[in-house]
Amino acid sequence: MNAKKRRSDTGFLMQGSILAMASIISRIVGLIYRVPLTATIGKTGNDYYGTAYEIYNIILLISSYSIPLAVSKLVSARIAKGHIKDATKVLHGALLFAFISGGIASIIVFFGAEFFTGTVLKTPLAAIALKVLAPTLLVVAILGVFRGFFQGLGTMIPSAISQIGEQLVNAVVSVVAATLLFSYGKKVGGVLGNVSDYAAAFGAAGGTLGTSTGAFFALCFILFIFFAFKKVLKKMIKKDRHKHFETYGDIFPVLIMTIIPVLLSTTVYNISSIIDQGIFKNLALLQGYDSKVTSESWGVFTGQYKVLINVPLAIASSMAASTVPSLTAAFNSNDKDVVKRQINAANRFVMVIAFPCAVGLMVLASPIMLLLFNDAESSSALMLIIGGCSVVFYSLSTLSNGILQGIDKMTIPVKNALIALVAHVALLFVLMEVFKLHIYAVIIANAFYALMMCFLNQSAVLRFSGARIDVKKVVLAPLEASALMGLVVYLIYHMLDAILVIGMSEKVANLFACVISIIVGAVVYFVAMLLFKGIDEETLLKFPGGTRLCQIAYNLHLLR
Repeated sequence: MNAKKRRSDTGFLMQGSILAMASIISRIVGLIYRVPLTATIGKTGNDYYGTAYEIYNIILLISSYSIPLAVSKLVSARIAKGHIKDATKVLHGALLFAFISGGIASIIVFFGAEFFTGTVLKTPLAAIALKVLAPTLLVVAILGVFRGFFQGLGTMIPSAISQIGEQLVNAVVSVVAATLLFSYGKKVGGVLGNVSDYAAAFGAAGGTLGTSTGAFFALCFILFIFFAFKKVLKKMIKKDRHKHFETYGDIFPVLIMTIIPVLLSTTVYNISSIIDQGIFKNLALLQGYDSKVTSESWGVFTGQYKVLINVPLAIASSMAASTVPSLTAAFNSNDKDVVKRQINAANRFVMVIAFPCAVGLMVLASPIMLLLFNDAESSSALMLIIGGCSVVFYSLSTLSNGILQGIDKMTIPVKNALIALVAHVALLFVLMEVFKLHIYAVIIANAFYALMMCFLNQSAVLRFSGARIDVKKVVLAPLEASALMGLVVYLIYHMLDAILVIGMSEKVANLFACVISIIVGAVVYFVAMLLFKGIDEETLLKFPGGTRLCQIAYNLHLLR
């Protein structure tokens, strides 16, 4: 492999690592602030918050979620050819599209809040939180254009920093606003005769206010970066000597035709969540379940289970975002070797993280629920035990989604998502109607959906790219190392918990046992991956802190 290609591969993984680290930090911050938020608004408040967020997410997907990926793809293709002026036209065209789509979406959500939450999802009080979220759709659309532009230029740093800043502001504002509005909601409920529900509803609105404020902060930050970068951009434009410039009449059709397949695939890919909620709540109501029990179950699912599952999924999302520009450039240059290597490297990177996260969540399900959410209910832990495996499936399917878009097979994920969605809905009906599994039907159906998407997308990637996945290094090694880690973590936790609970409270003993067992598990996994040849020096160096990790491995005689 020549030096240029090695730099290309390393750069692509490093950019993915930067965005992955930012996403992980953001998700961890999100996980941390959800602890006091849940303590303030309760499981019912989580249901209102989750319901508003599900509707917001679907409208966001339809209106502007596909913009960053589409912009990064179009910009990177033009930058690879040295067509800087055309790349800036893509930016301007995308901004106009974002203003229109984001503005229309905001208006629809604000004025249709009662219909979406009350009529469709049987959770009318969630309308308060949804109305607070409505303006965010315009902000996020514009923000997405600038993030996509910088990603197309080959740098993930502006997106990464803005993402962390957005989540930090979100965390602070959410907790403070939820506390203040929860108290206000009590007063409103006292007048209307329903204290607990109105307090939870206004508290949830405080949580969504954090999302709006965080997005606005991120937009301000990335605009500052863009204006600081304009001098460099002008110099790049001056060096652009090609003669046949694209007009906006050329740009808009290409932009729209790039956005639509991405929009369809991401919408179908993510719409299952809101379909789940509609089916679950309506069927549970018809089956005679108490509405409060159903509301609390959904609150645990969205406010605890999905929050935990989404932390490791941030890596797959980040790797997919960084893969698209680099794969597009390699694909347009007809460099098949680079395409194959980057696909293999991305899969390996994601699986090294996804397997231990899945096993860890399943093995420590009950301790984690108790530690983070003060939830000792066995039903809550069982959600993680059943659904933990979906971390691996969703990680692979998310990555393969991005890879297919990067190699111009943008309609394939749409077809696959539709097939998986139909099978998912059918299974959910059967599990709820025939087996009466209530919330666990949703967990199992979600895992099945992710598995189908994983299989269909990966098959398409291998078929159209010609890549071959090294099963031993990509799948078997992390699976074996994770299984060993899971066994050690399980034994260490229960041994420590049994000893520590004698001299301290159950919660404190659980805290120490969790932290120690997780640290021991990380060490065991690292050593096992090296022993099972699942990771080598070249791959290790591409991780953040890779040089230090290699030094430790050499000192332990695990690398030669």
